[in-house]
Amino acid sequence: MVGLALVLVLTLFQLLLGIQPSSVTAYDYAEVIDLSLQFYEAQRSGPLPADNRVPWRGDSGLDDAVPGGYHDAGDLVKFGFPAAYTITVLAWGGINFKDGYEAAGLTQRHAEALKWGTDYFIGCHTSDNELVGQIGDGYADHAEWESPENSNIDRPAFSITADAPGSDLAAETAAALAASSIFFRMTGDAEYADTCLEHAKQLFDFAYNYQGKYTDSIPAGGFYESWSGFKDELAWGAAWIAKATGDQADVDRAESIWAEMGGDNEMPNEVSWDNKWASTFLLMLDITGNESYKTLAESFLNFVLNLPSTELGLVWTGNSQWGSLRYASNLALFAIQSAYHNIMPEESLGFAKQQINYALGDAGRSYVCGFGVNPPKRPHHRPASCPGPGTPCGWDYYYADSDNPHDLKGALVGGPDENDQYEDDRENYVSNEVALDYNAGFQSAVAGLLKLGNRF
Repeated sequence: MVGLALVLVLTLFQLLLGIQPSSVTAYDYAEVIDLSLQFYEAQRSGPLPADNRVPWRGDSGLDDAVPGGYHDAGDLVKFGFPAAYTITVLAWGGINFKDGYEAAGLTQRHAEALKWGTDYFIGCHTSDNELVGQIGDGYADHAEWESPENSNIDRPAFSITADAPGSDLAAETAAALAASSIFFRMTGDAEYADTCLEHAKQLFDFAYNYQGKYTDSIPAGGFYESWSGFKDELAWGAAWIAKATGDQADVDRAESIWAEMGGDNEMPNEVSWDNKWASTFLLMLDITGNESYKTLAESFLNFVLNLPSTELGLVWTGNSQWGSLRYASNLALFAIQSAYHNIMPEESLGFAKQQINYALGDAGRSYVCGFGVNPPKRPHHRPASCPGPGTPCGWDYYYADSDNPHDLKGALVGGPDENDQYEDDRENYVSNEVALDYNAGFQSAVAGLLKLGNRF
């Protein structure tokens, strides 16, 4: 409460000076990006590299149908849909905010984070019309509290095929590979960029030619149900293919698919692993320069800027109850990407800075593990809460009234409620869960602030 009181006093002082509160507090955004990348390293599955920076993690999932990739959240399942969204968003930030990563000296680390995902997706693409979309049973996994190195439960693999399609999953994976191909081409790895793009094209054709919702084909619905359907991913994926190739034929196809999927009639209320429409407004503007897409982006941005917020400034949406900072970070990234395209740049950056700085400490504490004042110590995360490789864990560690033995550096926790109240409680997965997608919008937004934040 003392920290909160100090923030309120500081906020009042700033307002009396006519200064936006979040524009005053300075945070080391480069450090935040580095820590976020360490979080992704902590989520790695498979054989770890020699330069592993997370000493309490070891090799895991070596017998998986496709080794590698990332554990989704505090659990150990490899869910393909949110993982693909994560890589797409991280690549998007790496493309438009490359200067931010370079200023932080983290371009190579960022490339490694992307490649850990793209290598896995390429391995999962077992034939033209088949993609492994999930490894591990979510319900069996959630019945165990164990580190990945020690877990011995079965890890079945589930695939989408022409007979059991998943257009949303295949198109999002295509988007991830196409976006990453742009990034790798920018950083000089043309051969790998070509490989990513080849798989992206094949996966997109699979998504388009065999249409269906992935949660009708593999058992991810209880965890990552495709509530918005697959039309947004088809429009999003087509746009990324067009941006990656630069071919007019692909741009024309993206516009055709946009119209076929009814993009002009969509106005979402969120940006998330499930709903890509708002982000597609910006990407279609990027590849076409058409003012109609700018109008849609401006309309959504105005919606965002007029959303209610908590007393201390956290934007609040209809879905914010679970992972409030995840939704705020995604909207912050949309705002920064809008500023990049010169859409209401001053308002966009002001909003984004307020949301990101809220997470970093403007609300009286940090919500990023290992960073700032009073950061979370008990995130809902199996490996961080378990002793480590070779030592059994179990539910006693889950219920222990003590800090996690390992610091999950860089992880953005779910966050506070609508009253700015938060409890650092491992058992509260609503406020203290961590996940791949939570950090994706957050990290990319921080990179955007590092590049654009001082412009206004």
